[in-house]
Amino acid sequence: MGTTLPIPTSHPPLSNSTPHEVPDGFTGRIVLGIDPGTLVLGYGAVVDRKEGPVLLAAGVIRAPAKDAVPQRLGYLASELEALIARLKPSVVVVEEAFCGKSVQSALRIGEARGVALAAAARFGAEIAQYPPAVAKRSVVGNGAAGKQQVARMVARALHPAEVPDSLDATDALALALTYLNRASPLGTL
Repeated sequence: MGTTLPIPTSHPPLSNSTPHEVPDGFTGRIVLGIDPGTLVLGYGAVVDRKEGPVLLAAGVIRAPAKDAVPQRLGYLASELEALIARLKPSVVVVEEAFCGKSVQSALRIGEARGVALAAAARFGAEIAQYPPAVAKRSVVGNGAAGKQQVARMVARALHPAEVPDSLDATDALALALTYLNRASPLGTL
C-alpha cells in the first residue's frame, strides 16, 4: 500500500513502456471513471483511502480523427483494455448516455460506451453507470454545473490537485468521485 504511483496528465503510449502500472498485490480499491467519446475518451482513476481519495492517473485517449468510426472504436478498445490492465481498477464507472447535442452525437457516445463497458466486463471489474447530472450534483452540488465548475471541484477533492487540464479527464474523475461518494457510509467525500 505504500507504493506511490506517478500521475500521468495525458495518455502515454502503452506499447513502449508502462511506468504507471499498478503493482501486483496492491490491495487498495481503485475506481476508474470513463467519459466516453469516439474521438476523445477521458479517464480518471482514484485510490480510495480513509483519508480521502487520491489521484492515481488521469488523461485522455485520442483516436485518430482521420479513421472511420469502426477503426476508431477498435483503437479505443485496444488502448482502454491496456489501460484497465495497467491500472487494475476494482470498479469502472462509465457515464450514461444522454441526448444533448444531437441524435448522431448520442449514437457515437453510445458506441464508445459499449467499448468501455465491454472492456470493464472482460477485466471483471464492478461496473457502475451515472448520468452526467448525477456526477455534477455529487461533485458540485448542482446537476446543471458547467465543465469548468466540475474541474475546479475535482481539483479541490483531490487535494494535491495535479489534475489534468482536459475537461474530459476531469469529467471522468468526477464519475469516479461520485462512485466513492455514493459508496461512503456518510454519503459525502
